[in-house]
Amino acid sequence: MQRITRFLKPYRKASALALLMLISVVAIDLIIPRLVQRTIDEGVAKRDMAVVLNTSLIMIGASIVDTLLAIGNTLLAVQVAYRFATDVRSALFRKVQTLSFGNLDRLQTGQLLVRLTSDVNQVQTIVMLSLRILTRAPLLLLGSVFMLTVLSWRLALMMLVLLPTMMTVVWFFTARTQPLFRRVQRKLDKLNTVLQENLAGVRVVKAFVRADHENARFEQANTALTAQSTQVMQLLAGLNPTLTLLLNLGMTALVWFGGRMVIGGGLTMGEIVASVNYLQFTMFPLLMLSMMVGPLSAAQASAGRILEVLDSVAEVQERPQARAVPDVTGRVAFENVCFSYNSDCQESVLRGINLVAEAGQTVAILGATGAGKSSLVHLIPRFYDATEGRVTMDGVDVRDMTMESLRVQMGVALQDTVLFSGTIRDNIRYGRPDATDAEVIAAAQAAQAHDFIMALPQGYDTLVGQRGVNLSGGQKQRIAIARALLVQPCVLILDDSTSAVDVETEAKIEAALEQVMNGRTRFVIAQRISTVLNADKIVVLDRGQIVAEGTHTELMASSPIYREIYQSQLGNGDSHNG
Repeated sequence: MQRITRFLKPYRKASALALLMLISVVAIDLIIPRLVQRTIDEGVAKRDMAVVLNTSLIMIGASIVDTLLAIGNTLLAVQVAYRFATDVRSALFRKVQTLSFGNLDRLQTGQLLVRLTSDVNQVQTIVMLSLRILTRAPLLLLGSVFMLTVLSWRLALMMLVLLPTMMTVVWFFTARTQPLFRRVQRKLDKLNTVLQENLAGVRVVKAFVRADHENARFEQANTALTAQSTQVMQLLAGLNPTLTLLLNLGMTALVWFGGRMVIGGGLTMGEIVASVNYLQFTMFPLLMLSMMVGPLSAAQASAGRILEVLDSVAEVQERPQARAVPDVTGRVAFENVCFSYNSDCQESVLRGINLVAEAGQTVAILGATGAGKSSLVHLIPRFYDATEGRVTMDGVDVRDMTMESLRVQMGVALQDTVLFSGTIRDNIRYGRPDATDAEVIAAAQAAQAHDFIMALPQGYDTLVGQRGVNLSGGQKQRIAIARALLVQPCVLILDDSTSAVDVETEAKIEAALEQVMNGRTRFVIAQRISTVLNADKIVVLDRGQIVAEGTHTELMASSPIYREIYQSQLGNGDSHNG
């Protein structure tokens, strides 16, 4: 928790003012029992109504001031806590944007959502309570001990025996519940992951009639969260009654011994009443803290989970000596590249990759599912870094280029098409927000998207539903290709981005790309061999290794694997098969 409080620095003045108001509230609270004592000893006992009236008026005035200060403290505490939470959420979101694909592979979407929402809310609650109850409680406790000592050191000594016992009880429950709250948050992670997957894939669930299966998955995660939460609350259920019992025992002891002192003349009636009030003031903070044990433990666990993300180091780092390379021709070379997701080439996805794409060439990559096609092209824009060997752009190791200058040269249409909420126009110019409407239309025409866009009710101003739900798979892919083309890249990467497009449209896209990308480098991953027949270089991957490389004519003569792929798809003259 201490490390995350750095986000409070911009609000130090507001926090200090809130605490000053809180101190004033505590001071007024501590004065009230002495005023009660004065009312009894100097007013009631002596039958002096003037003292009773004057003291009562002072108490009313003090209560009004106390109320105003408490309201001001609450308003400031809420303001600081919510702004603090806003800053933490922003920092988390910005941090996620800096993480590499490898980091995001481990930090699942469901987990990140919980940390950006539930975990931040837990910490926000404690910040707000710290400026109110959690600060007020110890101040009230210390002040009450002091005031009670001034009244009667014997009664204060008795209370000081009771106080450590109650604090030990609070510590015991806190130590037991904190690890349990961490488990609760992990169960919440699991629940949120199942929920996020199910909502994103609800159409698949319905299509395969798997609602019962998904209900069972959710029920299992939901039940596990309920069981873990119940375990925590069952443990906490004994805390407040235990403290109440100790408080009542202390109250009984104080009345017993204090009463004997009043009878013996050692205390006045007003002093014993004030002492009882101060005992309540002393024990009340502990009761308040007992109610805060749960939120405190949850916030401690949540703060650790937030810091886990904030402390994450992106696997792909920009080297200190990296330089901007604004103009490249687009020559890409893989030099003895090995790549593994766990940084161990013993379990590599790619091995011994040596490949050159000359500037302006179209390089097609074929291979079975899991052969490493996407992993290969992801190394070019440094979504991942090569485990061994290097990838160069115009002879410069991509790790020696700033990531901005590297990626600004590229247009990428990923295998999983992602569209954002907004208009189709905004989605196409996502990589170039300043692009003109004419440029947007030209990119859409090259991607064979213009006609279907214009057929929509609002054309380019048509709103894209969540994850592009109101568009077909082929339409989404064509918008993604248009988005990649609009940035006018030196290197274009199409990762199986026409798989949902019919053969005729795909041929038109290929023809348009020949013109638009003339003199620029293209990497095309395709499942249909008809897509790559005219490529300058065709690369066949098998189990992470290049097993064939050349033009279509060369590979038909030299590569059995390529011939097998060709025969399976086009051998019977059926160019639509695949």
